[in-house]
Amino acid sequence: MPDADSDATRRSGPTIYDVAAACGVAPSTVSRTFSRPGRVNAETAERIRQVAAEMGYRANPLARALPTGRTSLLAVIVADVTNPFFFDILRGAETAADEAGYTLLVADVQESVDAERRALDRAIPMVEGVVLATSRMSDSSIRVAAKQRPTVVLNRSMTDVSSVAPDNARGMRRAVEHLAALGHTSLTYLAGPEASWADGVRWQALREAAYELDLKARRLGPFPPTQAGGIAAAQAFARSPGTCAIAYNDLIAIGAMRGMTRLGARIPQDVSIVGFDNIFGADFCTPALTTVAAPLRQLGALAVETLIRELRSGARRSGSPARVRSALLPTRLLERDSTALAPRRRRAWAASPGGK
Repeated sequence: MPDADSDATRRSGPTIYDVAAACGVAPSTVSRTFSRPGRVNAETAERIRQVAAEMGYRANPLARALPTGRTSLLAVIVADVTNPFFFDILRGAETAADEAGYTLLVADVQESVDAERRALDRAIPMVEGVVLATSRMSDSSIRVAAKQRPTVVLNRSMTDVSSVAPDNARGMRRAVEHLAALGHTSLTYLAGPEASWADGVRWQALREAAYELDLKARRLGPFPPTQAGGIAAAQAFARSPGTCAIAYNDLIAIGAMRGMTRLGARIPQDVSIVGFDNIFGADFCTPALTTVAAPLRQLGALAVETLIRELRSGARRSGSPARVRSALLPTRLLERDSTALAPRRRRAWAASPGGK
């Protein structure tokens, strides 16, 4: 009659007890060999590892992490994984993590603060560190998370938590200067989410640049950072149309172009549009979008590299405060086909925006 225990072992794989029995040692010795190798005699540890390899035993990384707190897992929490803004960020983060021997867990919180908090609560027990990519939480909530696990915020700057962000202010100034050089005298900002740190920085930079260049500036929104949000922005813009608009991000800009075109506007002959981020597809739309380009892949990689440096510094294990690292990466304006000289005469393309 087949041995039930042997059948179970074959189905589930060898356990720590099987390895211990084969080596003639206690299960705790096998456990220490994989979790705290310095506490096991080198010869014994080598024999245990050899037998484990021959049997096909693999230590469970989460079980191994219980006494050490080391799982080789990092969490990246993103506002909306369907937003192309995150594609290159995640690629850069994944590459940096893999090169350092870590694996990324990605959580999509769909622009919800509550979902972001829940994702953090679930991830923190399993991971060694966290990257908050475009967090919608308050600074105080982020500080609470940073006290539990090493944390880096991405696309946001904080004085007491390590951060990596693009130079939003410089990029916005270049966009305003570009439109001013084309003869536009009044600017409209199509705003993103109210909880977005980047939205506040971009609007403030637009206002300051407009003031210095003697231009008028107004803000419409907030709008969801999606193409649907851009279509809603187009409808709001059409109620009191201008000659140009700068959008919070490329998705709003692309949606705004679609919405304005449906309402009868010609882009860029009637309205010039500028986006932000240079996402994948910004040069595929018609017309190709003028946008402020951020080094997205580099942002993701640097956020993870910053987090790993903090993990390896040993500051938290020694009880001393971790060093706060901040990086501001350069942005640049990419001039494409969605901007042009300001029209000499305004064409009444939006007389009845609600009728279409």
